Amino acid sequence: MQYRTDWAKQDILDLFQQPFMDLAFKAQTIHRQHFNPHEVQRSKLLSIKTGACPEDCSYCNQSGHHNTGLPKEKLMEVEAVLAKAKEAKEQGATRFCMGAAWRGPQAKTFDQVLAMVEGVKGLGMETCMTLGMLTKEQAESLAQAGLDYYNHNLDTSPEYYAKVVSTRTFEQRLETLDEVRNAGINVCSGGILGLGESREDRAGLLLALATLPEHPQSVPINMLIRAPGTPLENAEAVDTFEFIRTVAVARIIMPKTFVRLSAGRAEMSDETQAWCFFAGANSIHMGETLLTMENATIDQDESLFAKLDLKSLDLEKYKQRQAAESVA
Repeated sequence: MQYRTDWAKQDILDLFQQPFMDLAFKAQTIHRQHFNPHEVQRSKLLSIKTGACPEDCSYCNQSGHHNTGLPKEKLMEVEAVLAKAKEAKEQGATRFCMGAAWRGPQAKTFDQVLAMVEGVKGLGMETCMTLGMLTKEQAESLAQAGLDYYNHNLDTSPEYYAKVVSTRTFEQRLETLDEVRNAGINVCSGGILGLGESREDRAGLLLALATLPEHPQSVPINMLIRAPGTPLENAEAVDTFEFIRTVAVARIIMPKTFVRLSAGRAEMSDETQAWCFFAGANSIHMGETLLTMENATIDQDESLFAKLDLKSLDLEKYKQRQAAESVA
C-alpha cells in the first residue's frame, strides 16, 4: 500500500477538526492495517555527552545559553555506553539511542561515536544517534558503522521555528535529514508540543514531516517538559486531548511510521497514554531518565502494559512481516 507525500495543510487541519471519537477510530483503523495494535516498541535514550550545547533551543536545559545548573560532562567512554546498552537490552529495549549536546559531531571524538554504533550493533540492537547537524561525509561514516536511525527533530512548524531556536534554521534541519536519508539511514524526526504554538503550527509540523521525499521511519511526539532556567519553564501546558489528536493525525498521514511517545510521559496519566496508543502511538522511550529529564519508570511501564494487555515489539518478527509485505 502506497502512502501520500502530497498533503496540504488544510487537509491536516481538517483532520484535526474531526470529532474526537471519529478521529481516534480512523487512526486506530489505519494503525491496524500496518502494525500489531498490541505491540509497542521500547527504545532507550542515553545522553552520551551532556550540557554546554552552543544551540539556544528555548526548551532545552542542556543549552549553554540558559542558566539551568545542569552539570557539563564530556563524551562518555565507549565501554561505559556499551554497558548501558547491555542493561537496556536486558530490560526489554530493542533500540538504543545515543544523544550528544552538540551543534554537530566533533572531529576529535567522532571515532569514539562510530565505535559506539558498532558496539551497540554488535549486541543485536537497533542503533540510533542524535548529534546535531551532519555533513555528507559524517552521515556516510555513520551508515558504514551500521547506524540504523538518526534523530533530528524539526521541533515545530517552519513558521514558528524562529520563536523557539535562533542559532540554526529550519532549512538546516531539513538539510541534515536529506544527508541522513541519502546515506541510507532511517530518519527519526518529530517535534514538541507545548512550545506556545497554535494548532496551525502543529499541523505545519506534521505537514513538513509527511511531505518529505519519504516519510520518517520514526516520529517522536514530545510533550514539553518545562525545565527550570529555560525560557519556556512557565509555558502553558498543552491540552491532553489536543496532544492525543496530534498523535492520531500523525498516524493517519504517516501510516507506516513508528509514532513514539517520548518526552513528557512522566507527567501523563495511564489514561492519556492509553488513548495515545489507541490513536496510533506504538513506540516509547523507556527508563527513569530521558537524556537529563525524568521519565516514566520501568515498573510504571510494566504496570501500564499489563493493564492494557500490551507487549513489547518482537523486532525479528516485525522485520519478517515487513520483508514478506515487500515481496508481496
